[in-house]
Amino acid sequence: MIYGLLNEFTINLREMKKYVLLILITIFTAGQIMAQDNQECLQNLSIFAESAKVKNFEAAYEPWLSVKNQCPTINRAIYTYGERILKDRLEKATPENKAAATAELMDLYDSWLVHFPSTKGVNKVGDILSSKAQTMIDYNIGTPKEVYQTFDKAFTQDPASFTNPKSLYNYFKVLHERYKAGDTEVSTKLLFEKYEEVSEKFEVEQTILAKKLDVLLNKEEGGEALTTRDLKRRRVYDVNSNAIGIFISNLDAIIAQEASCENLIPLYQSSFEENKNDPVWLNRAAGRMKSKECSDDPLFVTIVEALHSLKPSADSAYYLGILNDKRGNNNEALRYYEESISLESDPYKKAKTLYKIALEFKARGRKSTARSYAQKALKLQPSLGKAHLIISNLYASSANDCGNTQFEKRAVYWLAAQSARRAAAVDASIKKAAIKTAVSYEGRAPSKTDIFTEGREGTTVTFSCWINGSVKVPKL
Repeated sequence: MIYGLLNEFTINLREMKKYVLLILITIFTAGQIMAQDNQECLQNLSIFAESAKVKNFEAAYEPWLSVKNQCPTINRAIYTYGERILKDRLEKATPENKAAATAELMDLYDSWLVHFPSTKGVNKVGDILSSKAQTMIDYNIGTPKEVYQTFDKAFTQDPASFTNPKSLYNYFKVLHERYKAGDTEVSTKLLFEKYEEVSEKFEVEQTILAKKLDVLLNKEEGGEALTTRDLKRRRVYDVNSNAIGIFISNLDAIIAQEASCENLIPLYQSSFEENKNDPVWLNRAAGRMKSKECSDDPLFVTIVEALHSLKPSADSAYYLGILNDKRGNNNEALRYYEESISLESDPYKKAKTLYKIALEFKARGRKSTARSYAQKALKLQPSLGKAHLIISNLYASSANDCGNTQFEKRAVYWLAAQSARRAAAVDASIKKAAIKTAVSYEGRAPSKTDIFTEGREGTTVTFSCWINGSVKVPKL
């Protein structure tokens, strides 16, 4: 009996060895196949990448498709270059092939989200989805609702990587087009809420750029020369800043069609009770009413007081300053303005508040005070070109009030032009407007003939008025 058991055990052991050997052979063979596939993918990756770099997208397609199908996770270039390759195929597609080319491109974005939703640990879902939505617009794919839903998914799931200015603008524009077309799903309330959200996102992106740009401006101010890398970064920052400026203007132009006091006041009145304890809603409503000059309405007072009573903030104190300014309570207005500044801890938000206060004093003719607040704003954010423009306009408006002679009075325009050109130098988003302003002021300053006749070439003109400064007369 024992002999029989041993014999059976020996047979089972032999069978086990066969199975183990078979498994090892299978693993080894699979590993070889995978290694071969991986090597082939790497070769094709190199081929399609090189072709795509020189925009030979037709040659890139087949090796790209092979890599995408066999090794979809091997490299992010499958999707970055794949987007360009498939857009080229869609543009060149015949009517018979267009549907297939469109489906292939849309599928690429979905695969991108599955295999490379992040880069170096940073979420890129918002960037991928917003690119998909922008592509849908560019190639007339899907309905306006589908485009908007794709943008909205990007914005709600990952707003941090949804940064493209054009796409952000189109996100709101598509919603507005649906609103104008009578889409019952798009209410006036939703339209204004989305406008505020997108505007705030633009402000965030502006601040991120400003911080980067200010590092370089402070470096220059300290007398340190910018490196080649710095100059390259500066060009990129300027391009992006200019793009943001353009699309913010376009965004404001769209909402201006709807955001009249006649529309805003009834909307906010009907929504006040349900939102009177919501500081975000109150702040947005107050800001919109202020920007559209609806601040004389009693509802503005109600909203501002409710906002401040919830929790005093930089914004609520600023609005109370405006209310007191309008009532002629100058000292009380100044107190609230100063409270607004003290309540804000973020230097860039504080710079924005200082700029807004400067505008209020400028509107009331308090030039020296307006300049003081603009200068304070610039200390916190050197790239805030709008603050330089305020100072420029303040100087130009004093041309007849400063100087003893006609020559000296007109010399103020040189000072105004200098501030305008400084605005253009630090802020690409307003560069064209600032240069145009500078040229206009230079045209009003004394001419070369005037300089020669007066014999003032290279001399200094001092202004003893509120400006309390000087300007050097240009050389002929």
